[in-house]
Amino acid sequence: MHMRNVLFLLVFCCVFISFVQPAKAQVYIPLSTADSLKIIAHKQHVRSAALRIVVPSVALGVGILAHSPVYSASLCQAKQDMQSNTLKLFPKFNARGLDDYTRHAPLAAAYAMMATGHKGTRTAAGFTIIYLLAHELDGTVVSNMKRITAEARPNNARDLTSFPSSHTSQAFLTATLLHEQYGRQYPWLSVSGYAVAAATGTMRVLGNKHWATDVLAGAAVGFLSAETVWHIYPALTKLMPQRVAQKMLLVPTYVAGGGAGLAMAYQP
Repeated sequence: MHMRNVLFLLVFCCVFISFVQPAKAQVYIPLSTADSLKIIAHKQHVRSAALRIVVPSVALGVGILAHSPVYSASLCQAKQDMQSNTLKLFPKFNARGLDDYTRHAPLAAAYAMMATGHKGTRTAAGFTIIYLLAHELDGTVVSNMKRITAEARPNNARDLTSFPSSHTSQAFLTATLLHEQYGRQYPWLSVSGYAVAAATGTMRVLGNKHWATDVLAGAAVGFLSAETVWHIYPALTKLMPQRVAQKMLLVPTYVAGGGAGLAMAYQP
């Protein structure tokens, strides 16, 4: 395997590892050392938060630089070499549309946990508002990046919507929300969610629908979109009159033929 391909794999692994950092367990300590250890814990938290911002940002930067030989001829060539080698290793790969569903799997898992009575960090209504806002932010960023870069897909030179991968961005967005909602209580859910998201991106590359850099950038955009909205949500609720978010309910809906869904209702 070429050294440049190894570099791409290392970057992807770093991104994945940074996403699935487990929450640190609480440790009860003597009062005499509490203050000093609180400072240490705070510094560790800051470093962890910085890492979860820096690594996706670097991944996004790598994707942008590899977009055109004008920016980085070596990265652009590495992107093409990796795609060529991938096709040689998996010439007949076909996801059969599975990636269309796996991008939503972490979100489905989060709602399944709520439906079975497992309390998360946010209320069901609050989680839904966060998802809708994050989904809108992610979609806006991805669609504009696709329009500006006009990157041709590896399997269709006429389709200029390759960069970044929207399937991957949606998968990592939902995986990140699952992590924030339940990951600290159930670390295995975080690992599972991000594993499914990584598999979604991998299928996009193996199916020759995206370059590896499209997937890296998509993962970064989805993750950062989810984290941004998740952390500003408390401030947004304070701006809502009479805490509107806390008065919103999710109501199950049913349609003829066995279809089911969710509707949001406001309780005065």
